[in-house]
Amino acid sequence: MKIVKDGYPFIIFSVLAGFVTRRFSRLLSNLFYIFAGFCAFFFRDPAREYCEDDNKIYSPADGSLVAVEECEETEYIKGPAYKIAIFMSIFNVHINRAPISGTVDMVSYRPGSFDAAFNPRASFDNEMNVIGIQNSKIKVMVKQIAGFVARRIVCDVAEGDMLTQTDRFGMIKFSSRVEIFIPKRDDIKINVTLAEPVRGGQTVIAEFIK
Repeated sequence: MKIVKDGYPFIIFSVLAGFVTRRFSRLLSNLFYIFAGFCAFFFRDPAREYCEDDNKIYSPADGSLVAVEECEETEYIKGPAYKIAIFMSIFNVHINRAPISGTVDMVSYRPGSFDAAFNPRASFDNEMNVIGIQNSKIKVMVKQIAGFVARRIVCDVAEGDMLTQTDRFGMIKFSSRVEIFIPKRDDIKINVTLAEPVRGGQTVIAEFIK
């Protein structure tokens, strides 16, 4: 099983801590080993098939949908938009993938609180990283939002970078929330509904219909 590089410090530390504490506490040592196993599971990068299609917009993350709604997006899209929010539990794959191919023309980090990621207020109050991606057909905005457990957002792209659809652009460590904002247009159809499970880079959350 492939493990993303961000997980190795956690795994190595836990294994070493388990080895060191073994001499005076078997229980504590076993707990460190169990945590190492959990980290290996959490930071997994399962083998999957990905396919580019510029007529489709893919989910940027694994998880379940906690919001599918219309809104007014004022920061990047600057107009009516669909907001699709994905709650990622500690059991989901936490790698974030590009929903479209295009140029990263906005990356904005914001400090904030660490409320539960399934809480709607997390979209406004929590620590987050906001990414804008644009191509010749559309621009979309993705929010990486830290949760109650997650305290570390990883973003591996910068303004000006080119992303191919389904490319990995970051992850959020432990439970978290990812939101994608898609312009509300006559030629775009939303394909998902509330509470539906999605998979990053595979579930088509929207598509062009004209």
